[in-house]
Amino acid sequence: MEAKKINKKRPELEKSEIVAQLPMACTDERSAVEFIEARRWGNTPACAKCGSVRVYQMTDGKNGGRNARFLWRCRDCHKMYTVRTGTVFEESLIPLKHWCYAFWRISTSKKGVAALEIMRQCQISYKSALFMMHRVRFALAPTPGSPKKFKGIVEADETYCGGKPRPYDGKVHFKGKGTSKTPVMGIVERDGNIHRRVLPNVGGKALKDAIRETVDPSATIMTDEATMYSGIGKEFAGGHETVCHSIGEYARGEAHTNTAESGFALIKRSLMGIYHSVSKKHLHRYLAEYDFRWNVRKMNDGDRTVLAIQSAQGKRLFYKMPISKPN
Repeated sequence: MEAKKINKKRPELEKSEIVAQLPMACTDERSAVEFIEARRWGNTPACAKCGSVRVYQMTDGKNGGRNARFLWRCRDCHKMYTVRTGTVFEESLIPLKHWCYAFWRISTSKKGVAALEIMRQCQISYKSALFMMHRVRFALAPTPGSPKKFKGIVEADETYCGGKPRPYDGKVHFKGKGTSKTPVMGIVERDGNIHRRVLPNVGGKALKDAIRETVDPSATIMTDEATMYSGIGKEFAGGHETVCHSIGEYARGEAHTNTAESGFALIKRSLMGIYHSVSKKHLHRYLAEYDFRWNVRKMNDGDRTVLAIQSAQGKRLFYKMPISKPN
């Protein structure tokens, strides 16, 4: 009885039929293909090239079973394709069962999963594991222009990600100038979604531009006492309230940035305990991963994994962008 009460209050703890299917999808290639096909197309398979539903599975000429490459053909455009076509795993030689495992782990591990662990569990090379995880993170990132602007009470704060300078590393470190850490800004809607981004600096222009781009003009802005935010309240109907951390004030009624700071705490624990080191070049990919898990935190593990797999559609991450040939 007690477990049922907890599940009603916390839907993310409910049992999921998807999770029951995932172990098979992570160990058998055909099961993985059919699992992803069902998540992508449901009961109506469609052409990945033209969108037509007049399609059929190609069969093996020897035994009449399904084609070894799991090919489909469209009756309208007459092109062949697979469930990989038009996704982050298109043209990848890594079996789909490993992709299923990667999506499952990254969706359900609160602090993320390291490529080294994927390498060990899937028995693939570290290079392949890192290749796969970067594309999974790319899939989790929202499509530019798609998220709605935050409303209500919105908190904004900034932090720095990166290690401390090591002695005798051959680099010049300026006393009192801090370290070469990367500035990251976080904007979170109370009881809603979060958005974090890498910034070139923490100057007033960069911070205010990020807020304008992410927050609806009807919102109320909450920040700390940093002078970089001065004047931003004039642009929002709810105004701008601050708390003064320097004197030990961390909450004053509804004025606080504790939600944003708790989001940063998860990042710091993840970077320290799981990834250990993340380069500035790829930090934005990891931020997209953290944002995804935060924004779907009220889903159970199965629904969250399905949403992650579905987000892979229509996205490709190239090592080098292809050069189009002139007409």
